[in-house]
Amino acid sequence: MVSKLRIAVLYDRVLVDDDEEPASGDKAPVVRTLDKKEVEEEVAEALAKLGHEPVMYELDGTQKSLLGLARVDGDLVFNLAESFADDDTSDFKIAAFLELLGKKYTGSGSHGLILAQDKAVAKKIFAFHGIHTPTFAKCYRGRLDFSHDLQFPVIVKPAREDGSIGIEFSAVVSSIRELMERMDWLHANFDSPVLIEEYIEGREMYVGVLGNDKPEALPIIELDLSKLPEGTPRIAAAEVKWGKGTRAYRDTKSAVATDLTDDLMQLLQQTAIAAYQALELRDYGRVDMRLQPDGRVQVIEVNPNPWLASRAEFAMAARKSGRTYTQLVAEIVDLALARA
Repeated sequence: MVSKLRIAVLYDRVLVDDDEEPASGDKAPVVRTLDKKEVEEEVAEALAKLGHEPVMYELDGTQKSLLGLARVDGDLVFNLAESFADDDTSDFKIAAFLELLGKKYTGSGSHGLILAQDKAVAKKIFAFHGIHTPTFAKCYRGRLDFSHDLQFPVIVKPAREDGSIGIEFSAVVSSIRELMERMDWLHANFDSPVLIEEYIEGREMYVGVLGNDKPEALPIIELDLSKLPEGTPRIAAAEVKWGKGTRAYRDTKSAVATDLTDDLMQLLQQTAIAAYQALELRDYGRVDMRLQPDGRVQVIEVNPNPWLASRAEFAMAARKSGRTYTQLVAEIVDLALARA
């Protein structure tokens, strides 16, 4: 266990209390008091239990908040920031900024973040390493950047978003007409390349990976999609992840995977570690896979710095491995500090 440290908990959720004056650019970061516990609060509480001094710092998308981050005095930045100025593809820029400042921080470096963010690039890397991933094509406004022969149905999604952004149930299409309509919609709303990949039937499996030199695969979590209405694609769509109050949200739950043979568990965990290392991730990550009915495993995507809420899949897997939430946070801190 390391000695007491001053650790800046960096997050990007914009939340300003009505009776709170904005912090001056010359002042220290403000500790926010919130009615609802958020992931940054949970991490801060865990750090305090470990004897550290957590300092909350909000990256609000302004240049002033960047300048303030440069002035934050501490031993480590616990990086929970996922976007900047409402741009969900800026996570690697935040990491690069911390690197330029010479600050130690938790989670994947800018290099790993950008490799994982571009799903087409990540899939090419997987193919090089012999890691199975669905056949795909990449297209932007009529220009085909990369393509294999595809078979319908296919799933059409932004090539550089995460958190199921831009992936609704309608993302699964079965005809050229539907494909073109979906691509036009994505180009209009995201102005980014589109990834078209074959839709894989199977179980939705998440495998957390923790560590650097000798990463460990955590117990397998399954998102049960079996109760979705008949005819609905079995995918972790935005309706499933964010549609509170809907049947899709209510009837889909994550839990530790059951009824897996030892061989299947080993295959899923070994594949997760291989994908994590192929993209040069560090500290912690989550690999999303499809387990096909015939036992084949297809990597869908890799998530560096996955959501670290105590109720989320990564913490759920850590608990199954015997770690408390506080122990998980401590391990991530230790991994970051161990880097030269």
